[in-house]
Order: sequence, then C-alpha cells, then structure tokens
Amino acid sequence: MKRENDLGRDPIRSLVLRVALPSMLAQFVSVFYSIVDRMYIGNIPEIGDTALAGVGICGPIVTLVGAFAFLVGVGGAPLMSIKLGEGDRDAAERILANCFLMLLVLSAVLTAVSLLIREKLLMWFGASTVTFPYANAYITIYLMGTVFALMSSGLNQFIVCQGFANAGMRSVLLGAVLNIVLDPILIFLLDMGVQGAALATVISQMASCAYVLLFLFGRRPPVRITFGHYRLKTVRSVLTVGMTSFLIIAMDNVMIIAMNAILQKYGGAGEGDMLVTCATIMQSFMLMITMPLGGITGGTQSILGFNYGACRPDRVLEAQKYIAMLCVAFTTIFFLIAQLIPQSFVLIFTRDPDYVATASRAIRIFTLGIIPMGLQYTIVDGFTGMGVVRASLPLSFWRKGLYFVSLFALPALFGAQAVFLTGPIADFGGAAVSVLVYRLTIQKILGKRTPSTTQSA
Repeated sequence: MKRENDLGRDPIRSLVLRVALPSMLAQFVSVFYSIVDRMYIGNIPEIGDTALAGVGICGPIVTLVGAFAFLVGVGGAPLMSIKLGEGDRDAAERILANCFLMLLVLSAVLTAVSLLIREKLLMWFGASTVTFPYANAYITIYLMGTVFALMSSGLNQFIVCQGFANAGMRSVLLGAVLNIVLDPILIFLLDMGVQGAALATVISQMASCAYVLLFLFGRRPPVRITFGHYRLKTVRSVLTVGMTSFLIIAMDNVMIIAMNAILQKYGGAGEGDMLVTCATIMQSFMLMITMPLGGITGGTQSILGFNYGACRPDRVLEAQKYIAMLCVAFTTIFFLIAQLIPQSFVLIFTRDPDYVATASRAIRIFTLGIIPMGLQYTIVDGFTGMGVVRASLPLSFWRKGLYFVSLFALPALFGAQAVFLTGPIADFGGAAVSVLVYRLTIQKILGKRTPSTTQSA
C-alpha cells in the first residue's frame, strides 16, 4: 500500500517532476500510436491519401467518445484527491465506486447510440462520397470497443490521483506498444486496411483496460473499486467538476468538424479533400503537443487537489509555478520543431509534394501560439484540479469562442487556408485572459479554503 509519491509531504519540485513526466510520457506514447495508425494508413498503396482523409473524419467521433471518459475520470479524480488530502478515505472510496458505475453505464449507452447514427455523423463531420467508405469501415469497428476505451482512460485517472503515476503510465504504454506491433500485421500482412487499424486500436485498449481493472481491484492502491454506496449527490459532484474537461474536448471536436467543413466549402470539389488531409496531418502534429501537455497538467491535478484539500496553499502555489515552467519548456521545444522542420513530420504520412508543402505551412501557422497555450493549460487544468469550475469553464469557453469567430470570419475574407490562423488567435487571446484572471483570483480562492469548508462528497 506504499505510494510511489507522497502528495502531501514530498518536496514539490521533485514531486511535480515525478508525477508530470510519467503522465506526459504516457500521453506522448498514446498519441504516437494514434499517429502510427495514420502513418500506416497514409502509406497504403494507391488509396493511402484518401483513406487518411476518411480516418481523419473519424477523429472527432473517437475523441468525443473519449471525452466521456474524462467527464468521469477528470471529474472524480480531483474530488478523490481532495478527500484524500482531507483524510476522508470513506468519501474517496465512495467517489471511485460511483465513477466505476458511471463509466459502465456510459459505455453501454454510447456504444448503442453511436453505432445507430454513425453514418449520419460521418456525413455531418465532413465525409465526402470518396472518403465515406474508409471512414465508415474504421469507425464501425472502433465503436465496438467503446467500453474498453472509456474504462482504460477514465479509471487510469484514479490510479494517478493516488500517487501511482508510474503505474498509470504503464497502462498506457501497454496499449501503445501492442497497437504499434499489431498495426502492420493487421493492415498489411492480413490485408485488412483501415479495418485492421481500428481492430488494432480496440485490442490495445482492451489490454490497457485489463491492466487498470486488475490494479484498482488489487491490494496495492489505498482506495480500491468497491460496489455500493451509490449516491446521486456524488454523481452530480463528479459531473460538475468533469464538465470542464468534457466540454473542452467536445468543443475541440466541434472545432475540428467545423474546420473540415469550412475547408470543404471554401476549398471546393478540387481542393477540399486535399485540404482536409493536410488538416488531418496538422491535427496529428497538434496532438503531439496537446496530449502530452494535458498529461503534465492533468497528472499534476492530484498534487493540487490533495494539497488544496489539506489546506496547504503554499504547496499549491509552488506546484503551479513548477507546472507552468514545465509546460512552457515543453511547448517551446515543439514550437521550434514546428517552425524549423515541419516537413519531417509531414513526410511520415505522404510524399506528394503539394500535400507536403500545404501541410507544412499549416503546421507553421497553427503552432504560432503554442508557447502561451502552455500557460492556458496550466491555469485551466489547475482550477479544475482544485474543483474550482466557476473559473476553469469560462476561461475555456473564452478560448473556444475566439477560435470559432475567427474560423468563420477569416476564410470568408481571405480564402480556405486562412483557417490555419485560428490556432494562434485562440492561443494568444486565451492565454492573456487566463493569466489575468489567475492573478486576480488565486489568492482569494486559496484563502477561502479552510478545514471548515470541507464537505462530504
């Protein structure tokens, strides 16, 4: 029952590194195997570019399904961290039991509904008559494994929030390595194409799910999955906190959907599919930034939540300082890669000179604001980790609002490829307001946290 990390007593700087780095690496490897999927698909002889556009259309659906895992996982894990910081183990156990049940119910409902409406969703999300068959083949198999996707992602949060960051990383690595091994076998050796890529992902998620369940039903964690003590109040508390992360991910999907639709509209019949393919490659590059960045800020929510619950504002502020430094360092590295050698990434997916030039230009433009985006993630996820939804949700909506205004305005004025300017506009504007709000409110938020303010979940 010994933890890898003592969230309340270990030195903050080393604690942030020990929690953030495994979470960051886990997410980096996770997005890497997603990119491997697309890399193999993009290199399928004769149909690669078209198949890649089809799988890119599936991206928002895949991510939207995953958003429900974060609704429960990121909603419950901070609350559980706070209760552990307060020393209320019974409440922490109750939160985990309710979240486990919520994930089971959501998995069943999502599988049934999404399979019924998948064809309409694909057409709404920008599939053309050419790309639809590949998108439909991929998403049909993927949706069969919804329960494994939700369980592995959602419950992994409850491993990390108990101080077992390395165990959380291993669950992701298991699925990632298995997916990388299975992809070439199923796609090329067994000649399954995009269906093979989807099946490899489902099998990998099944393995990660098994690992997470064995860990949380085992003897090692202080708080394990139990049955009973289901309370509507606990469910409401989880949904309230998790709604920020859910809406962020859901809105990110709407952003991708809207971008694909705008590119098809302004690109026209000749250029539309090519621009969607290039946008898919650009979005794959962005996933290499946003998912590990979310790993840093999401993984360290356990530190913030625990010490917020323990009424240790000094440790909360110190942790946020080091989290911000780590995020800015990470985004600076990828900013330099994006500006100097984007074509090296694009060549993984396609060798067509027009595609390479357009996708490289898209990456350069879209990543201009990723350094301040690191501060945005630190602040919004930090507020979420402390359960302060009234601050995190408006800040997230502000950034999304900037994106949508520019998304619909710029292409109408300057053409389809002006879409790629929406990234830096949203990132600079979102970060500026987030920093201002943080400086004006953080001391007040921490000052209100005293032992008398704790409530039962």
